[in-house]
Amino acid sequence: MADRRDTLRHGPAPRGPFDVAIVGAGVVGSAIARELTRYGASCVMVDAARDVGTGTSKANTAIMHTGFDAKPGTLEAELVARGHELLGAYAEQVGIPTTRTGALMVAWSEEQLEALPEIEATARENGYDLARRVETDELYERERALGRGAQGALEIPDEGILCPWTTTLALATEAVVGGCALVLDAAVSAVAQRDRFELRTSRGMIQARYLVNAAGLYSDAVDAMLGHQEFKITPRRGELIVFDKLARGLLDQILLPVPTERTKGVLISPTVYGNVLLGPTAEDLEDRRNRDTTAAGIEALLADGARILPGLAGYEVTATFAGLRAATEHRDYQLRLHPEQRYACVGGIRSTGVSGSLGVAEHVREGLAAAGLELSAEPAATDLRMPNIGEAAPRPYREREQIEASDELGPIVCFCERVTRGEIDAALASPIPPCDADGLRRRTRAVMGRCQGFFCGAEIDRALGGGDRA
Repeated sequence: MADRRDTLRHGPAPRGPFDVAIVGAGVVGSAIARELTRYGASCVMVDAARDVGTGTSKANTAIMHTGFDAKPGTLEAELVARGHELLGAYAEQVGIPTTRTGALMVAWSEEQLEALPEIEATARENGYDLARRVETDELYERERALGRGAQGALEIPDEGILCPWTTTLALATEAVVGGCALVLDAAVSAVAQRDRFELRTSRGMIQARYLVNAAGLYSDAVDAMLGHQEFKITPRRGELIVFDKLARGLLDQILLPVPTERTKGVLISPTVYGNVLLGPTAEDLEDRRNRDTTAAGIEALLADGARILPGLAGYEVTATFAGLRAATEHRDYQLRLHPEQRYACVGGIRSTGVSGSLGVAEHVREGLAAAGLELSAEPAATDLRMPNIGEAAPRPYREREQIEASDELGPIVCFCERVTRGEIDAALASPIPPCDADGLRRRTRAVMGRCQGFFCGAEIDRALGGGDRA
């Protein structure tokens, strides 16, 4: 296990040459690596972070979007709708925790109520015909804890929730198991193109015939290395609050706000782990590393929560966190193919990135094939099953027969989240093992509960071999 962790994060990078280099190991980069690897391309996925999915992919609202409210005619509208279809099937196949909760977009003023017919028309223009108006009486019958003053709602029955951590990890794992090289802790500082691309990284030179830029918050910087300046990333910080599991009974569906031109707004949603999520805020920053929460942001969220779902005020906050979205000056994905350069730019992938990831990957694969990348006619079959960390299916601590049959599986290490020693050992022995407690949390839920690692932190450190607890 230690050797595998060292190989991913230390020592010289594999030079190649590869067919395709993918810069960025978030959910979109991982989806592209999986897609191309399944179709026979030799790939390498490179990331400056020490683990996959550590950026926007890990800190978001974890909504499985249908794309109903995307701007019609945009790539985002097309690829999120396609991605929702593909991801639903993939999640069921490999065991990504998902729940089709449905969503209610609640209008709190006459102005917002008057906006609902246009949003419903947008949904139909995007090919989603199941959105429907919900009058006030039905709204309060269905969501009895909703705050007073709602004017009506729009129902979107196919919206849902998922585990974004397992999604990214499943895609990356399938790519790696299929032969994709993964190079972590390897910032790309320069790109040169001769007969092939040469990527200068902090772990050495990597060569590839084709290049995919899925660098998230740094996608404009990588794009500039290829001579393009077509968009600028402005990090948009979103702060969120996670409420205790006892609050889960307050709502059945996702409660969406009526969006503005700039942001989708603050929502309240159940999570696949049994909590309730409130957020996000929307604040444009210059610093692409600033994921701090703020007193003002949390105070504003608590005020919104008290208005939307007053009962939340009676429950404890388990955690707060912030994520950065790769916002640009454009209202669409910045997905551009440059066949003459054998280069695909996948930038400006905002809050819908998890939902659209498989649609984006399919689009990129088709574009690269048209640009001359030789691929197999049929993809390799998916043969993967991820450990379940959601509440909709049985967790390992409930599997009494398996626990009684093995002394190694049974002991619970994290009591808040009921994480067993067997789950931790399996994560550490996986194809992409975690290097710290934050990575272990995304694979098992350890240290994400009420005590935030106070009880189990020392045991987690020992399991990691003395690694840092994040």
